Amino acid sequence: MMINSPAIVIHSLRYSEADLIVSLFTKTSGLRSYLIRGVLKSKRGKIRASLFQPLTLLEIEAFHKNKGSLERIKDAKIKSVYTTLHTDLIKNSLVFFIAEVLKNSIQEEEANIDLFEYLETALIWLDTHNTIGNFHITFLIKLTQYLGFYPDVSHIEGAYFNLEEGVFQFSSSTMYCVSGDQVTYFKKFLGTTFEDSMSVKLSKGIRSELLTMLLVYFELHLYSFKKPKSLSVLHEIFN
Repeated sequence: MMINSPAIVIHSLRYSEADLIVSLFTKTSGLRSYLIRGVLKSKRGKIRASLFQPLTLLEIEAFHKNKGSLERIKDAKIKSVYTTLHTDLIKNSLVFFIAEVLKNSIQEEEANIDLFEYLETALIWLDTHNTIGNFHITFLIKLTQYLGFYPDVSHIEGAYFNLEEGVFQFSSSTMYCVSGDQVTYFKKFLGTTFEDSMSVKLSKGIRSELLTMLLVYFELHLYSFKKPKSLSVLHEIFN
């Protein structure tokens, strides 16, 4: 079956001497993996290896067998040209972190249009703004909404947040209940826009603790999730 779809590059892996296996989150078909032959040696081909940098927004024409095997791309081109995402050191570090988070979070070979549109909007926002210190915090919190475990705010006045249940509580009930400054600041991000969240003032320590808390939250709610290897780089840059 031939499909035409916007797609976001999640991951690419060199395969043999000249081939790439690329993982794309497509708007029409969810997460798919493609084998692209000869792309690392071809200089004149229609499909170039440079198209498959992490989180690049593409338009693809592809052939899907829908049998759980590697699919084939017939054509690919840039959908939205980034101006800073792959050249700015801080943004590029965020790109690798986000790509790892998505690689460990998205598994389904089915369309999730709302998630795709959220990711596209978030990436373009990151590319076009300079004040981005809290972007990764906001991004992760908003992502939970599309993955199905956004925090229940029914009792948001509670001093504890139960990471396992995703609810606020007035007392601690398990080892996964957290409290203190990280919960106080966590509440400030809930329901905010990217723009508004940038005005939340965080110390380096609190930002680091909040990020660690969120990644534990992801681990508890997504079976296959692992902490990104790029986390240490992110901590270095934002600290």
